[in-house]
Parts: sequence; structure tokens; C-alpha cells
Amino acid sequence: MSLLIRGAAFPDGGAGDLLVMDGVIADRGARLSAAGADVIDAEGLLVLPGLVDLHTHLREPGFEQSETVLSGTRAAAAGGYTVVHAMANTLPVSDTAEIVERVRELGEAAGYATVRPVGAVTVGLLGERLSDLEGMAGSAAAVRVFSDDGKCVFDPLLMREALRRIAALGGVLAQHSQEPRLTVGAQMDESPLADRLGLAGWPAVAEETIIARDVLLARDASARLHVCHLSTAGAVEVVRWAKSRGIAVTAEVAPHHLLLSRELAAGRDPHFKVNPPLRSDEDVLALRAALAEGVIDVVATDHAPHPESSKECAWEEASFGMVGLESALSVVQQAMVDTGLLDWDDVARVMSTTPAAIGQVAGHDRPFEIGSPADLALYDPASRSTFGTGRLRGASVNSPYLGRELPGRVIATIHRGTPTVLDGELVARSEVVRG
Repeated sequence: MSLLIRGAAFPDGGAGDLLVMDGVIADRGARLSAAGADVIDAEGLLVLPGLVDLHTHLREPGFEQSETVLSGTRAAAAGGYTVVHAMANTLPVSDTAEIVERVRELGEAAGYATVRPVGAVTVGLLGERLSDLEGMAGSAAAVRVFSDDGKCVFDPLLMREALRRIAALGGVLAQHSQEPRLTVGAQMDESPLADRLGLAGWPAVAEETIIARDVLLARDASARLHVCHLSTAGAVEVVRWAKSRGIAVTAEVAPHHLLLSRELAAGRDPHFKVNPPLRSDEDVLALRAALAEGVIDVVATDHAPHPESSKECAWEEASFGMVGLESALSVVQQAMVDTGLLDWDDVARVMSTTPAAIGQVAGHDRPFEIGSPADLALYDPASRSTFGTGRLRGASVNSPYLGRELPGRVIATIHRGTPTVLDGELVARSEVVRG
């Protein structure tokens, strides 16, 4: 298949055409032509490298009532994503070569995005003994990111050994930084609002102490540490300190922590219940500044689908988490671009090239260059619409943005040279797989 994308604006401020052939960028320039190519008119649209998510819960196998690899990658494509890293908290847990290979195969069969399985650090996510890290790294899935996300690798002896073994594999350990003894029964950010609502508080120090411990363990092990969904101003300062001393740490922030704050919990709507919790306005501003400065390296969605029954209930009984793949780019535009903190070249960096580098996704280090993979997203930043009009493309709808006006719209997504979204609508699976 060959595609000619005409008149797109590039993140660096340039404009022009892109010719896609055989899954790669074949040419870039002005007024290109190619006999027989399908033409996409991109006048007024921004072309971004396909987005890469380091933190996606696809739920399959085991929790297909919430999401499947197919439904989750359809949501990813609708949001401009071409690569997603599938977290290990499935059933069975993705802690063996066999299971991670199965997840990868499901992604290939779906066709809407490249699925990179994340391997569990410990067997069954139980934090008792290390999983088959070497087997997963050497499998067809070629796992390079390992995480017990949803649970903290709490035992320092186990964490130290995991860092050493993963470093030997050339991988990165992505830690869910939550001191479990400080968060027993926690429901929302520790604050006077939590007291008024009668909800157990979730202290910022529960996150910050684990990050502080782990950056030192990473230094000791000469290992790479990645901090999942950083959420507090104090955590920013710990990461800043570690980077200033040359420790190999990277950090992510979720879109909702850049835009939403704990005051939204006042209405007890469980769609705003997330782990880690929404924090103070001051934390939100600190996270934005840290992302703009580069202390925080990437935006990762922490896409966490749940069935409606898990959210249509009392706050205390509701599951933690929200879907985010379809809203992420719009939320980043509102929180970071429209506020002047990032430009679109920065967005390409924090949502595509840097997460690809952390996850070792080959070919994403030079977007738009001739010969690079044709993973692209066409985006209309001038558009505004009510989010969730119709239905979301994933299997679950637990989004805090439903009915809220958001900027921007993904017009097209191209994965390995084949459109998965055109004119804002998903392409039929038969066309995606055939392509």
C-alpha cells in the first residue's frame, strides 16, 4: 500500500508532503506525487509521529469484560497511538515467556497497534520471588520493560536483585511507587477535603519515600529505573535530585494528573477515583512545570478500563482507574500546549520518541526521516468537541471527560503504513489486517 499525505504541518513548524510505501516513509518534500497512491489531504492538520504509550492496561487474558487486546488497541488507534506497552496484571499474570508471547500475538492479530508486553517483576505480582525475567526477555515478545504495576515491589532485597537482573538484560524496571503500609484503606489524597468526606487519606509521602529508596537502589545496581504515574511535587524533587547525580531514572506523568485535581472528588463521582489519587492544584502545577523542564520525561496514559458496575457504585466500593487512550492527546493539548508550556515538537518528544526510547521500540528515534517506520497520526488542534459523543472505541467507558469539551481531534492514524483511522473513524479490521 502507498499513501501520499499532502500539506501537513510538522511539529517543528515546517510543512509539506509525506510519501508512504511498504510501511516506511519513502519521501518527504513539497508537491510530491506518486502514481496509484491513496491521497490524504492534510491541509490544516498536524502530523505527529505515532504516539507510544508506556503504560496501558489491556486486561486480556482474564478480564475481557473490561477490555481486550482488540478493543484496547482500537481505542489506542482512535487516540493516535501506534504502540502500546501492555501491563502485566492480567489473569494469568504476564510472568512467563508463554504468556507475554500470547499477548504479543493477540496484538498482531488485531492489527490496530503494536503491542509490547510488559513482564511482571515477581511471580503472580505477589512480591515474593522474581519471575522468569530472562525467559521473557529472550522470548519472541522481547520484553524490555518489567513492572508489577498496581503493586509496589516493596521488599528492598527483592527490588535490588530485580534491578540487577533486569539491568543485565538491558531492560528497565517500571515501579508503582506506593508504600503499602502508608496507604492501607486509602481512598483519596490526604487533605482536609478527605477528612470532610470521611475518606481515608493517601499521603504524598507514600509515593515519595519509595521513589527515594528506589533511585538509590538503582544507583547501587547500575540499573535503569522508571517511575510510573508520578503525582506529587515532592516526587518531582526526588527525581530531580536523582537526575542531578547521574542516576539512570526516568519518570512518567498521566494526563489526568496534569489537568484534574482532588477537588473533583468532592462530588464522590468514582470516575475521578484513580491510583495514585488526584492531588492538589499545587501538585498539578508542579507536574506541568516538571514535564516542561524535562524532569518528567514522558506522558503515559495508565489506561485502566473497568466495567460500569465497578464505577456505578459508592466511591468506597469503586475500582481505581480511568480510561485514557482516546483523550490523552487532547488533555495534553489543554494542559500543556494551550497554556504555552509545551510546543508540538515537545509533545512529539514526550508522547512518542522518548517513550519509544525508554521501551526500546525500534525505528521511532527518527520520525519523518526517509526509511523510518510509517507510524503517524494526523491531528486537528483547532477542533473542539464534546468528548465521548457516541461511544468510546474501547470496551469500557470509565472516563472522567465524558460530556466535557476538549480541544483537538485525531483525524487519521497510520500504523506500519496502513491507516487504522481515517476521517476520525476506525478503519474496518479486515482492511487493517489485510494492509
